[in-house]
Amino acid sequence: MSPTTDMLDETGLTPAERGAIETLYRAFNEGNPDLLDEAVTVDWQDIPLNPGQQPGREGMKPLIRSIRAAFPDTNIEILEIIGAPGRAAVRAEITGTHSGDWFGIAPTGRSFRIAIHEFHRISNGKLTHTWHLEDWFGWMNQIGARPVLTQDNA
Repeated sequence: MSPTTDMLDETGLTPAERGAIETLYRAFNEGNPDLLDEAVTVDWQDIPLNPGQQPGREGMKPLIRSIRAAFPDTNIEILEIIGAPGRAAVRAEITGTHSGDWFGIAPTGRSFRIAIHEFHRISNGKLTHTWHLEDWFGWMNQIGARPVLTQDNA
């Protein structure tokens, strides 16, 4: 059955589609990788894969644990969802404190706030594909891992 306009919420998604998206981010916020079982298909495609990440739902679970170890107070706030049946774009923000090793960078204790933009495909109430882009370059600047360029050293 195809969703009708009266079944869609303000984002253009059905409640099941929106629920899958919210549950994906909740897995990171709560540090509970098993929530992925509710949100994404077994063969979910996370594009691009992170260094060392294996494909599929099970491949993301160790990454969630690693993120929580590096940033125990990780929070992803959804700022906007724009969707149509079976598809959604998410604009969000990740905040946290760099308390563990990440990208080979020792903990700095600094807080950060970076943008995240993702596009999802959804089928039968679960995400099948996610294309993502996080501002890790901005993260490096915020934690002091990369010198900020000035006119003197540009």
